[in-house]
Amino acid sequence: MWLSVRQTLISAAVVLIGGVQLASAQSWPARPVRIVVGYPPGGSGDFLTRVMAEELSRDLSASVVVDNRPGAAGAIAAEVVAKAPADGYTLLNSGHHAILRALYGKLGFDPDRDFSPISLIATGPTILCVNNDLPVRTLAEFIAYARNRSEPLFNAGSGNGSAPHLAAVTFEMAAGVRFSSIQFKGGGAAAQSLIAGDTQVMFATPPTVMQLIRSGRIRALAISARKASPAVPGIPGADEAGLPGYESTFWFGLQAPAGTPEPIIRRLHAAASQALGRSDVRARIASQGMDPTPSLSPAAFADQIREESPMWARIVKTSGARAD
Repeated sequence: MWLSVRQTLISAAVVLIGGVQLASAQSWPARPVRIVVGYPPGGSGDFLTRVMAEELSRDLSASVVVDNRPGAAGAIAAEVVAKAPADGYTLLNSGHHAILRALYGKLGFDPDRDFSPISLIATGPTILCVNNDLPVRTLAEFIAYARNRSEPLFNAGSGNGSAPHLAAVTFEMAAGVRFSSIQFKGGGAAAQSLIAGDTQVMFATPPTVMQLIRSGRIRALAISARKASPAVPGIPGADEAGLPGYESTFWFGLQAPAGTPEPIIRRLHAAASQALGRSDVRARIASQGMDPTPSLSPAAFADQIREESPMWARIVKTSGARAD
């Protein structure tokens, strides 16, 4: 008798919770939605976040605003979202959290349990750029030049744990060179250092440097992928440029706090997929050297995150990257 009553109460509670979630999703969004990104204006994370905010505003018929929370390779932004109410009004645009865990060990959030994946947004390589005064024109010349110097070249980094950081330390291992790396607060500041000649080399996400490359203010030698990409025209892949097998790519994706109602997650995924399917949006992302790569479903994105976690942890460990 008691078991039957208990089961009835549990079933009623499940129905009640489901009804509350459905009602919440039907009235959502009733106020502005915030997308938090862990990098300052000027880089790929900020660029993609602003593109998605604009497009989601259109599809959701609500204001979607960008909240830049730079620092700690995106861990500050991730913690803000992990601790936010799970109501669909606070989202995160970030890379893979396994990178943060490998770099920092202890975090103020649990990457595996504190987020509900929504969709991948875009994937891309970094670009190896040099100051115009450096006497090299190809990647092979650059590697030889770096190896023969008595002092290491200064590398302009865009933050510990960032895609350029991992691309740089992976390149050092693959090419047999060493840099003296200076970490700036974002790609924009790092690029200005490279232009000024305070640093000589930079691994950058495409949105940070594409216009600077096109205007001739800095020189691109290769992308951090084995093959050339149509999204980054005129710049060779590592195999062609003289460093076979070298590759270090990145992605950004949308997530929400764990426990966000499933109907809201599905609606966000549908809106993101619709936006990333538009030819003008795809062209905007491609113009910045990235490929739009929406996930087939939130579950598919969750599977990708889980499957890639060991790989990213291994890359950070073997590269020797540290969050100093």
